[in-house]
Amino acid sequence: MEAEKRTPSSCLHVVMFPFFAFGHISPFVQLSNKLSSHGVKISFFSAPANVNRIRSMLNDASTTQIIPLTIPHVEGLPPGVESTAELNPTQSELLKVALDLMQPQIKTLLSQLKPHFVLFDFAQEWLPKLAYELGIQTAFFSVFIALATAFVTVPARLPEPGRSPTVEEMQKPPPGFPQTSVTSLRTFEARDSLYVFKRFHDKPCVYDRVLSGLQGCSVILAKTCNEMEAPYINYVKSQFKKPVLLVGPVVPEPPTDHLEEKWAKWLDKFEANSVIYCSFGSETFLTDDQINELALGLELTGLPFFLVLNFPANVDVSAELKRALPRGFLERVEGKGIIHTGWVQQQQILAHKSVGCYLCHAGFSSVIEAIVNDCQLVMLPQKSDQFVNSKLVHGDLNAGVEVNRSDEDGFFGREDIKSAVETIVFNIDKEPGKSIRANQKKWKEFLLNKDIQNNFIKTLVEEMEAIAGISSI
Repeated sequence: MEAEKRTPSSCLHVVMFPFFAFGHISPFVQLSNKLSSHGVKISFFSAPANVNRIRSMLNDASTTQIIPLTIPHVEGLPPGVESTAELNPTQSELLKVALDLMQPQIKTLLSQLKPHFVLFDFAQEWLPKLAYELGIQTAFFSVFIALATAFVTVPARLPEPGRSPTVEEMQKPPPGFPQTSVTSLRTFEARDSLYVFKRFHDKPCVYDRVLSGLQGCSVILAKTCNEMEAPYINYVKSQFKKPVLLVGPVVPEPPTDHLEEKWAKWLDKFEANSVIYCSFGSETFLTDDQINELALGLELTGLPFFLVLNFPANVDVSAELKRALPRGFLERVEGKGIIHTGWVQQQQILAHKSVGCYLCHAGFSSVIEAIVNDCQLVMLPQKSDQFVNSKLVHGDLNAGVEVNRSDEDGFFGREDIKSAVETIVFNIDKEPGKSIRANQKKWKEFLLNKDIQNNFIKTLVEEMEAIAGISSI
């Protein structure tokens, strides 16, 4: 029976319950859109302050029901601020404390909704036990690539529970890790990764939460595919010994609204594929020194550029820019460079014919957006999974170039920016630029093949229905 012909009683019903950060919410919404188009009923849990933005991200045809949750009062957590976008790192940790206090509320909602599955995130490691008591299946939906799970959050990473690894231990892959281009982390990357073992407010650390969630769930859902990550997927399967269902890369739908006129007019002035678009996401903040070197590096390329910089909430952006940008920089690049702070229509900008290079933090959604829009990738990862994302794209997939940095502190200079851009933009008939471009074209064709991408979701729905005992015949 086709999905659209199923009766409500035979329809797969899934609850989506991401962590309250839009880097997590967005993949859950994208998956909701895909599942909804295959006849799956979706109930989406989030904080009230996030509801309007979630609704704006849903497809017009989506039947997803958004259910606002009541966020408990936690000392130090500002009332009404319910996503990490508006919080400092210390306050963001308090969101996890609030989540832990929501178990009775979630149990009541699940008892009323009676879904077949709950798709949950890393911070709700208590959910499998709660759902099991209600006879509901659980799926840990990892919004990260399989390589991130395989390298950092498998049982083999920490054979002695309760002990945090050293920087040197963190640099090496865990025992049994597959032989691929990914052989180690640099010192500054390993040091950043140790955050997952840090405890806050006498609560479980991220590693403990992730491991408990992965071990307790019915199945693992991974936002990836065998074509891109087979060795890491197989390693995760061997570590957790349970089904790993592949969602596919979840390619976003093309935007339906047009690029804002002022940006379209500015980009129209330049030749095809000549503009560098540079952005690091809404929750990544570069230091003054990094902004200075990045800006000078972009200037050295001689290419027009659109640079998006973001800053923490409640800071004087004008003062920050004045302090961070090189003296006389804005005057020198006038007409050829844009410096923007705040939100922009990223997908529409990447799709513009003049934009040919995307310099980014290697968030995997950004990587996918770059490839499908035929923008050459220059990666400058800043934190957590971004480091291994860049290693996958630069190493295994050979579809982008990473900016050279020092091992100890991750320093990059203006010449490093210029060199990375030149490799991928100017040296198109030389290696490694030539093969990178060829591979990027191959991955673009793969990602834009609607039959392939649709089949990922079709197969996922069939597998979930089989586990839930729903007949699709």
